Amino acid sequence: MKLGDYLVAYLRKIGVTHLFGIPGDLVINLFFKFGRPRGLKIITLSHEPGVGFAADGYARSTGRIGAICVTYGAGGHNMVNPVAGSFAERVPILVISGGPGEEERKLGVLIHHQARAIESQLNIYREVTCAAKTIDDPLRAARDIDGVIRSMWLNQQPGYLEIHRDMVEREIPVPKDILEWNGELPHATSDRHKLDEAVRDTAERLAAARRPVVLIGIEAFRYKLAKDIVKLVEKVGAPCCTSVLAKGAFPMNHPLYMGVYIGAVSPRAIRERVEQADLIVGLGMFLTDIELGGSQPAEALRNRSIWAVEHHVNVSFHTYTDVTLRDFVHGLLHTDLKLHHEKVEYSDNLPAGESELSRAVRVGDVLREINRFLARNKKLMAVAESGDSLFGGLDLKVGDDGLYLAQGFYASMGFAVPGALGAQIGTGLRPLILTGDGGFQMTGVEIAHALRYKLNPIVVLLNNGGWGIFRPIAQRPDLLALPTWRYADLAKLWGGRGFRVETVAQLRRALDEAKKAPSFSIIEVMTGPRDLSPVSVKYIRASAKKGKAKATAAAERT
Repeated sequence: MKLGDYLVAYLRKIGVTHLFGIPGDLVINLFFKFGRPRGLKIITLSHEPGVGFAADGYARSTGRIGAICVTYGAGGHNMVNPVAGSFAERVPILVISGGPGEEERKLGVLIHHQARAIESQLNIYREVTCAAKTIDDPLRAARDIDGVIRSMWLNQQPGYLEIHRDMVEREIPVPKDILEWNGELPHATSDRHKLDEAVRDTAERLAAARRPVVLIGIEAFRYKLAKDIVKLVEKVGAPCCTSVLAKGAFPMNHPLYMGVYIGAVSPRAIRERVEQADLIVGLGMFLTDIELGGSQPAEALRNRSIWAVEHHVNVSFHTYTDVTLRDFVHGLLHTDLKLHHEKVEYSDNLPAGESELSRAVRVGDVLREINRFLARNKKLMAVAESGDSLFGGLDLKVGDDGLYLAQGFYASMGFAVPGALGAQIGTGLRPLILTGDGGFQMTGVEIAHALRYKLNPIVVLLNNGGWGIFRPIAQRPDLLALPTWRYADLAKLWGGRGFRVETVAQLRRALDEAKKAPSFSIIEVMTGPRDLSPVSVKYIRASAKKGKAKATAAAERT
């Protein structure tokens, strides 16, 4: 086959349906290959970062690989930041870049789009992918492409293929095993003896525990385990929480679900229940500063914890390597486990009661009204931007037939709008996007593409005139200001609906009107410059308290 035809056929075989990208001179022939009949559905946006976030949203929401095609240099370098976010949060997106041909490289002169050496872009991507390769040997091309994609699937991280423009039409041999393969990509497997010991050890600890609690992390999503973990939690009968990264991995209306665990910043009921647990079972949860909320990592709790993540299981002071979360969960499901009984209540950070409809809207009111809206309208996904929207999004409650997406750890501003577009393309679920004006000014204009692809997200935009989450700690607030955009008017100019609201009642009406609209909508919510979500306030106070304690301790030592 010709190399370009092989790549298209391979991606289709593994279930990829869409390609996100922007054409360019050094990738134009390959780009058109993807768009031919029996190829992939091509999604182009205005800027490569938006393309990367859209592919990431597609991959997060569907569980499939998100495919991207960009040109060499100017396009590939623009794509690095979204790929770094996907790497940090374990999202399998594949970046396919063009490049100069062999004759051009032999000239010994700088080629347009070249930053330093021809190999510079490849070397950059090696830092933010689990596998990166230039496909330059026709005899090995089919096997090399297969190797990169299998590595991506095993690690659930991005991969990179650089295909220079003179390789697209090159004839390549395709090994028989790839031709006859059914397209199913394998998951990593465990050492059977270690797995059996880890499961037996865990079952004994669960049998001895009186007040266990389960913490669910991002690997539940990445290794397609969400449904199996629900069965396991029900089998154990223990209350559970999700981490910041894994919000949405467990049904939010489930009777055993307590809410989101954020260490010391968690709602009081969640924090106290985790502190009182005589056994903490962590399933696929990374130990990040965001998820722990500044509290002690699991190592400090090791005598009363089981931690399964990154292909190993710690049962207190016993460590079992080469045990995958997938096999560990399935092993526990096939083991007799003690059933616990406990009444569980869901907790968030929002004040109790209803908002007064006539008053000026605050961020807490916005979150409460969105929850009211989500409870009344099924099959919606919520997508949160970074900054205050990320912390606010932790208090959103999506129905069991919806989704929740956010870039919770890498937290690159600009994920939400293009990420939501990619997710709606992949799943068909209508997104409700929570964003601030800062994140929107970075990539929000990609919303103008919604009409092209018959997408209709509802954007709830918190307009506080700047990067508000830093205002409580900034000595120069003028450095956090942003120019004033008339976001509701822009929505109308771009072909959607626009609403500008200042009271709770106006917000409630705008959400209902936006739901009826066939096009996208932007609801511009005018909030105070220092108004923040409840979690942001708690996080900032906890950080300030911790910083003050460190300063006091340092002063005492001197």
